[in-house]
Amino acid sequence: MKTRTIFLILFLLTLLPASLINAQKSDLSGEWKLNKEKSSIADAQLFLSKITIQVKTDSLFTTRVYENGNGEEYPFEENLSLDGKDCKIVIYEIPRTSKATRSAADGALMIASVTTFNNGNGPEDMTSNETWKLDNDRRFLTMSFTNKMSGNETTGTYYFEKAK
Repeated sequence: MKTRTIFLILFLLTLLPASLINAQKSDLSGEWKLNKEKSSIADAQLFLSKITIQVKTDSLFTTRVYENGNGEEYPFEENLSLDGKDCKIVIYEIPRTSKATRSAADGALMIASVTTFNNGNGPEDMTSNETWKLDNDRRFLTMSFTNKMSGNETTGTYYFEKAK
């Protein structure tokens, strides 16, 4: 009986860390391209057309490519820690502060950012909250977002497919 209990404890100690590592790493890493048919894109507005993601244990590195209606692309890179600390960058002379966290429950990534634009009336902030996760089949990366600026709020979901 004692041998069986020890064996069971050793088995659980071996299995538990492996399952936690697996559950924690719903691997979002890779190059993802927007599925325009499945996603709703507002006319005459910049949209995220592709994203390259590298997830490590404690950090997230992305190369985002935004596109306008004319097909012009605007890429930028962002390196975030996954501990919820503010990370600051400047994109095309526009300051952006972002923080990222990872859900222990489903491996989803949450990114909250504030981008400060200068318009005719002075600086104005756009706040953005994004949640990234893989669908059940692991075929699509979904990005649900809420953007707020000038009292207007935009919400939506983009669907990305892994680039071949």
